[in-house]
Amino acid sequence: MQLEQFNYDNKIVRNFGIATIIWGIVGMTIGLLVATQLVWPQMNFGLQFTTFGRVRPVHTNAVIFAFVGNGIFMGVYYSLQRVLKARMFSDALSKLHFWGWQLIIVASAITLPLGLTSSHEYAEMEWPIDIAITLIWVVFGINMFGTIIKRRERHMYVAVWFYIATFVTVAVLHIVNSIQLPVAGWKSYYVYKGVQDALVQWWYGHNAVAFFLTTPYLGMMYYFLPKMANRPVYSYKLSILHFWSLIFIYIWAGPHHLLYTALPGWVQSLGVVFSIMLIAPSWGGMINGLLTLRGAWDKVRTEPMLKFMVVALTCYGMATFEGPMLSLKQVNAIAHFTDWIVAHVHVGALGWNGFMTFGILYWLIPRIYKTELYSKKLASTHFWIGTLGILFYAIPMYWAAVVQGLMWKEFTPEGVLKYPNFLATTLEILPMHMMRALGGALYLSGVFLMTFNLIKTMKGGKLLANEPAEAPALLPVQVNEQSQHRRLERKPILFMVLALIAILIGGMVEMVPTFTISKNVPTIASVKPYTALELQGRDLYVREGCVNCHTQTIRPFRSETARYGEYSKAGEFVYDTPFLWGSKRTGPDLHRIGGKYPNKWHFDHLMDPTITSPGSIMPTYPWLIDQKLDNSILQDKMKALRKLGIPYTDAEIEQAEQDLTKQAQKIADDLKQNQVNVLADREIVAVIAYLQRLGTDIKAAPKVADNTINANQ
Repeated sequence: MQLEQFNYDNKIVRNFGIATIIWGIVGMTIGLLVATQLVWPQMNFGLQFTTFGRVRPVHTNAVIFAFVGNGIFMGVYYSLQRVLKARMFSDALSKLHFWGWQLIIVASAITLPLGLTSSHEYAEMEWPIDIAITLIWVVFGINMFGTIIKRRERHMYVAVWFYIATFVTVAVLHIVNSIQLPVAGWKSYYVYKGVQDALVQWWYGHNAVAFFLTTPYLGMMYYFLPKMANRPVYSYKLSILHFWSLIFIYIWAGPHHLLYTALPGWVQSLGVVFSIMLIAPSWGGMINGLLTLRGAWDKVRTEPMLKFMVVALTCYGMATFEGPMLSLKQVNAIAHFTDWIVAHVHVGALGWNGFMTFGILYWLIPRIYKTELYSKKLASTHFWIGTLGILFYAIPMYWAAVVQGLMWKEFTPEGVLKYPNFLATTLEILPMHMMRALGGALYLSGVFLMTFNLIKTMKGGKLLANEPAEAPALLPVQVNEQSQHRRLERKPILFMVLALIAILIGGMVEMVPTFTISKNVPTIASVKPYTALELQGRDLYVREGCVNCHTQTIRPFRSETARYGEYSKAGEFVYDTPFLWGSKRTGPDLHRIGGKYPNKWHFDHLMDPTITSPGSIMPTYPWLIDQKLDNSILQDKMKALRKLGIPYTDAEIEQAEQDLTKQAQKIADDLKQNQVNVLADREIVAVIAYLQRLGTDIKAAPKVADNTINANQ
């Protein structure tokens, strides 16, 4: 049999590997900065660009799309060439993919601190960057499928299945979630509003975790773990069951992020049912991975990269058990909005994604540099420091969550809230947040150790940029020995189409009725669009990232209605784009804050939160007083929103600035009567107008502020 000669492209693998390390350090350092601000808010250094609300999305996107994203491409470009016995389809596309992805990361890192954000969690980038992401993802897809088509191995190995599912699903998620109407160069509004926007966002948000942080890593696990252990995958049949059940079930589970909200009950129930079902395929993958090590556990004692892989799989198992448990309504009622969610996410990110990335780097870099790892002892030290970092991070967060959940819901024997002051809970968990920052510092120090180790490894060898390889040309099909699935593995396009169908079903079943049947989102006649000033204030609220700490949805629990007021109704959000329900309560819910406090209270609170709330960890916002409100695109905003179905009239749009000035002057005059002199054209006036509007559209009896709960905010 004649063998064909070709070369693997290791240079692109090396480039993505270096980017993984660099962005890992950057993203985790920013995460450490964010963690310290939850104890010492002055760690924003008095700058508006480094406050928690603006920097948190920089951290999440840097870790997800920069660190993990580059790690995915590193692993895919290395393994794909070898299981297909072919060089990547196009070196030019590989380079375009690499540099395009890095430019997207840099653009995000610049725009997000500037407050240029669309607010959707894990997708905060504005529309020009969203378009760039789409184009570069298409480049990746062409390069991947081009390689699959020119392969010399007829059957696609299991890792390739997961790469295909990742490509098609992330494409669908990104496009659907990013449909926006541009208003200006860096401003847009989502076409979805209120309940529908919430459903789309968490359909995307949950499945970004599924198909960006999970499926490509499962594909890499199926390639790199057997290579490291020198053992075959435990079960081919289990891998088939694992793959198809995982991609079909996962896509349904997003609504479990919105339990007890205004989302239609039937959608919530579907989310719960499929979340519980998700345990089976998730653990199937974990078991298939761990049992691949049968007969090789002696190597785990001596090979640091296998230590990382074992803990990564264990953390994957923990996170994928915990997720379905958190979707149970009884558990969700206590744990949601608490630090339990933070711990849950980071067990997956630090343990599953981080540790597997480290293990692959330790295995892969010496091979493409044709040398030995500089120091196994340093790698083992990194493993133990990183493991301690995870424990010091996660355990205090679980502890804090239990404290939060119990304190928020506790009543006295007389039937009143025992801790009506939200801040009491915040102060109680500060020691846990300090330990969390310590855990992050430990984990980051391990990454620095790895970086030193890998730099020394690279210096000790030389990159084999074009690795010689040989393989026979694609062999004729042996039909008589093929199972049905083996036949499918020969047809990549059909495989992609079937994977696409599998992931579309759940999203369509949940979203189409919610968008087309009006009874799912009943309207409320008293709910009106925001005034021009309130709209400007809302956009400033989005710019400052207030949704990262404050929710705007009150669940129908006695503890929440006693603390905040009437529970939230679907019809109250019909003009909200983007929705701002939030996913974490570092501060109290704000949905009924309108009219609860005088304008001066809000002014003082934004100027220096400790005036109204002694001990508050909220940062100060002095720039809101100094900066003039920019109304240059106000009318364009209102015209765009009218295209999206918000009923602004021609007269309202034409006299928007006059109406805004009139409402702003009224607030400024009220502040002046309370010994506060502020110009009516300042940003803080617009923010106050928005806050005073929240929750006032329905005719529920407002909660009256008194001295016992003034510090609630």
